[in-house]
Amino acid sequence: MTSRISSLQAHHPDHEVISLLAPPTSPHLGLSDQRSAHKTTKTRARPRPRPRPTPSFPQPHEPSEPTDLPPPLPPGPPSAFHDCPRECYCPHDFPSALYCDSRNLRKVPVIPPRIHYLYLQNNFITELPVESFKNASDLRWVNLDNNRIRKVDQKVLEKLPSLAFLYMEKNQLEEVPAALPRNLEQLRLSQNQISRIPPGVFSKLENLLLLDLQHNKLNDNVLKPDTFQGLKSLMQLNLAHNVLRKMPPKVPKALHQLYLDSNQIATIPNGYFKAFPNLAFIRLNYNKLSDRGLPKNSFNISNLLVLHLSHNKISNVPAINNKLEHLYLNNNSIEKINGTQICPHNLVTFQDFSDLENVPHLRYLRLDGNYLKPPIPLDLMMCFRLLQSVVI
Repeated sequence: MTSRISSLQAHHPDHEVISLLAPPTSPHLGLSDQRSAHKTTKTRARPRPRPRPTPSFPQPHEPSEPTDLPPPLPPGPPSAFHDCPRECYCPHDFPSALYCDSRNLRKVPVIPPRIHYLYLQNNFITELPVESFKNASDLRWVNLDNNRIRKVDQKVLEKLPSLAFLYMEKNQLEEVPAALPRNLEQLRLSQNQISRIPPGVFSKLENLLLLDLQHNKLNDNVLKPDTFQGLKSLMQLNLAHNVLRKMPPKVPKALHQLYLDSNQIATIPNGYFKAFPNLAFIRLNYNKLSDRGLPKNSFNISNLLVLHLSHNKISNVPAINNKLEHLYLNNNSIEKINGTQICPHNLVTFQDFSDLENVPHLRYLRLDGNYLKPPIPLDLMMCFRLLQSVVI
């Protein structure tokens, strides 16, 4: 906790300014009179006042572990539900929800069995012992964002068979919690300190749709070929803001969205994205990709709609499919652009634009931050007839 210190400067009322000068002489006195005046008048220095003793007050007892946590909030008014924890809020029109967020809590309160939706974000909870959700086995939604959780008991989550949404962003976890419930659909673990993924921790999560691990400490040694095994339904995987140098191996084939921004990836294996027939959204901004690390048709895949490659070291526009709608190539090393070469179709034979299925779908193209200068090449406009915005 930061402390604000104000510097106040003022004269103490007990301090006096003491003059050591002789008393002034009259201008009408002669020189001899003035000398005699100096002889007869002596100035004595007044003694400085002694500093007053500082009153001593009893110092408050310091805890063995000093803490900057604010005190817990006082209990709220009585609830219509007799089992509602006094430190939480139980809305009368939403009996299956319990709001314990932003209450300065240090631990999970006793959760009534009727609760399905539990809000515990913005507290100071440090761990989840095995008894955390002892009476609430029907929980479906648990939000523990922005706490200080470091430890999760291995058995605390496996006793929640109905849990579908688990949010634990902005905590202090160092590894993915074990024994995750089989019915999880969303698992959000971003902004932790995760550098370990226990073997097989995702193997039974066949219903998981979203896995968010951004802003952690994952490296290439953590992601094994079997790490994501079992995630048959996974649609969104977020591994941005980690320390990866390679593309993650054996990513689930059902994937629709892949986030890998702000890593250190320099190379994409040949045909890497061909394994994902549903992949529509790729983000690879802020990496170390160059032409050498990009095989010719890396991004020429059938269902890709949005491609982010900003802030890399790419010199040439990569080949794209005609279904791509948004292409971000800003802040790279591109010196020229040839619309004929990057056009998904042959411009010479491509005359019929009545069939929208065959018309290149590109609508937004960003090229600023390169070595390009206006005007936009004519062959680029001839190919991408649906372009609505080009930033150059």
